[in-house]
Amino acid sequence: MHTIYELANAAGGQLIGNPTLKVQNLYFDSRKLFAPEGAMFVAIKGSGQNGHRFISSLYDKGVLCYVVNKKEAVDYFRFPNASFIEVDNTIWALQAIAAYHRSFFSGKVVAITGSNGKTIVKEWLGQIVEETYVTVRSPRSYNSQLGVPLSVWMLNENAELGIFEAGISLPGEMQSIANVIQPEIGIFTNIGDPHQENFESLEQKLHEKFNLYEGVKVVLMASKQKLVCDAFKKRFPNKRVFTVGNEGDDALRLLSCKIIGESSTAELSWKDHVLKVCFPFTDVISIDNGMLAMLSALYLGVDETEVVRKIEALQPVAMRLEQKEGINNCLLIDDAYNSDISSLSIALDHLNQMGARKGLRKTLILSDIFQSGLSQDELFFKVQALVKEKEVDRLIGIGPVLYQMMDAGEAYPSTDAFLKHFKISAFKDEAILLKGSRAFSLERISSLLELQRHKTVMEVDLNALANNVQYYKSLVKPHTKLLAMVKAFSYGSGAFEIANFLQHHKVDYLGVAFADEGIELREAGISLPIIVMNPEISSFQLMLDYDLEPEIYSFEVLDAFFQTTKRYGLSDVPVHIKLDSGMHRLGFLPDQIDDLIGVLAKQSVLKVSSVFSHLAGTDEAIHDEFTNQQITLFTQMSERLEKGLQVNFLRHILNSAGVQRFTDAKFDMVRLGIGMYGIGESKQLMPVAKLKSYISQVKKVAKGETVGYSRVGKVDQDMVIAIVPIGYADGLDRRLSNGVGQFYINGAIVPIIGNVCMDMCMVNVTGIQVSEGDEVEVFGDHCSIVQMAEAMGTIPYEVLTGISRRVKRIYSYE
Repeated sequence: MHTIYELANAAGGQLIGNPTLKVQNLYFDSRKLFAPEGAMFVAIKGSGQNGHRFISSLYDKGVLCYVVNKKEAVDYFRFPNASFIEVDNTIWALQAIAAYHRSFFSGKVVAITGSNGKTIVKEWLGQIVEETYVTVRSPRSYNSQLGVPLSVWMLNENAELGIFEAGISLPGEMQSIANVIQPEIGIFTNIGDPHQENFESLEQKLHEKFNLYEGVKVVLMASKQKLVCDAFKKRFPNKRVFTVGNEGDDALRLLSCKIIGESSTAELSWKDHVLKVCFPFTDVISIDNGMLAMLSALYLGVDETEVVRKIEALQPVAMRLEQKEGINNCLLIDDAYNSDISSLSIALDHLNQMGARKGLRKTLILSDIFQSGLSQDELFFKVQALVKEKEVDRLIGIGPVLYQMMDAGEAYPSTDAFLKHFKISAFKDEAILLKGSRAFSLERISSLLELQRHKTVMEVDLNALANNVQYYKSLVKPHTKLLAMVKAFSYGSGAFEIANFLQHHKVDYLGVAFADEGIELREAGISLPIIVMNPEISSFQLMLDYDLEPEIYSFEVLDAFFQTTKRYGLSDVPVHIKLDSGMHRLGFLPDQIDDLIGVLAKQSVLKVSSVFSHLAGTDEAIHDEFTNQQITLFTQMSERLEKGLQVNFLRHILNSAGVQRFTDAKFDMVRLGIGMYGIGESKQLMPVAKLKSYISQVKKVAKGETVGYSRVGKVDQDMVIAIVPIGYADGLDRRLSNGVGQFYINGAIVPIIGNVCMDMCMVNVTGIQVSEGDEVEVFGDHCSIVQMAEAMGTIPYEVLTGISRRVKRIYSYE
């Protein structure tokens, strides 16, 4: 950890304020700054945003360290406790600060560059070496002028290896990145067209990328990249080059490769002996990237058997040629991350291979390409040539340029225009490559091609959610923090949409059950601290990658997370200690507190952010005496921890019902669960969710007939029934069959008749004026969730969380 005085000197800036403040984390995006202690905000002014405007709100959150541009005339007197580094250029200052931090690191540093495949090779190399080295690597695609400094800042005293990705879009950029990374080992993936419009030739762009390798000892690359190999040897005749491929002088030479099912078995020569490897993919691109990662790991000294074992377990990188099961027997290949001619050619090879193997027609959905350096006519000619060469059966263009050029073809001026005309029946038995620039949000097309939809919907009223959150805020003190539970798909209401709304309404923490729920929120852009309440040991690595904070409830979990964090070379990673105060589910017992203190006190890798417990019966007065016993025991246990560790942390024990009934136990934070969604005793709470469907068919059934499976729906008089397309696969429980469950249609409550089927059910609408297409309320204003739960003999939690994800969620907010 550095003082702000050190960093001011490193940046060549003027320090205003307290020189002793310690800096632990760097940020330039205020939305991602959720831990103010030790944070330094670098205020960057761009074309669309000015970071200096967020200083006031960050100061209110507790952020005390800033890097600012001297031209912005910040009023320092408004922030008496803050310290500022005043510089001419905040981006250059950020890079200089990161370079200073890098100078303290004595481990190995690898830098990866190239036109395509950087992130995949980086991620796969990280997966291979993770048990050999304590490794720090660039998060996701942090490879820019801003991303690289933040990545390098992650290096710490425990780390043994740094793996960093470096990308450029303009001449002159790589030297500043090289100064930050200061690599000793280089990896070059390939050279292609991305950002070519900013360079006079591929050779000029190669020369710029090679600036990264001025100080390296060795560079690793593929021998098939002839232009790269020749140019590198010409510029750096005295540097060592290790290659991978099928040439005789390759350091790692491919001898044979055979596709078996969904994997590829290969034999490779390394140091005069043969390694047999099973790659968990079959396309040429992935095998090339996998072999380059393999060469890099072997050069770094990873044991050969470990390399082989790790190669077999490589995981795909999202939105990089990611295969998904599509609608109507289609295979969807999602490469909607970026788009250029080189990566298009590579992706089309993958499409060709997958389409041929599965006997499917080949379809390309392509957005406009921005980074080509070619005129529109030249670019379109190249696209046409590739489509013909790769034998693509169907081309769909997205974007104004392709719409104009493909005047007689299947093209749309925007993604919205495509979605407006989208028909599920238009895609069948096809291998579909979705290739485009991020600006076109092609993931919206991907979701339609991947998921089935139907007209049963859950309406989510965000105004009601805001009302309920405000109600609970009114019951606690202003400084009491709110932990909002969004587990189980936000109690069935939609994870990202609810989390994003809560983030906007300034809750302090989010809680999920499992790591994959938290990862989904992070990938959707949620920056709030997220606690994982049921962490699985196998997910710890991903949790660190996505800044997720685990509940620690046993010594086994504590040791496993400690070891994983230690391998990453991290320190002060937040954890949340669960105490068992009498519910006897997860948590440390009172007689384990002294041992827990002993384990936590002798390490600096993990930081206790909160200590908490669960109450067993806050919603029922009959259990109040036991609830008070739990609160007393939790108070004693948490105080012992605080005294033994000599650290401050948040304490919380109350859930939604407890906030309303146990005013003396609110501690530092409260947890809002189902009460936030409108389920509770208070009349001030508003229901958030309504489940609706429609009548798909109306028919008459004669007396003596039966309705539905097992013939349990007896018709004792002539009856009119309506078929409603919602069944147990949507979350309508079978316990509601044959008169137990009721719906609301056209002003009347109508009973279910017969057994609830998988995708539909039948209701008795005799004597009611109904038509096909009429709206059906499954639960809402007239048939409440509480009533449905009582009819089922369960609780509202089960009803809400049981609604399937295939039911579309529709959100309203005014």
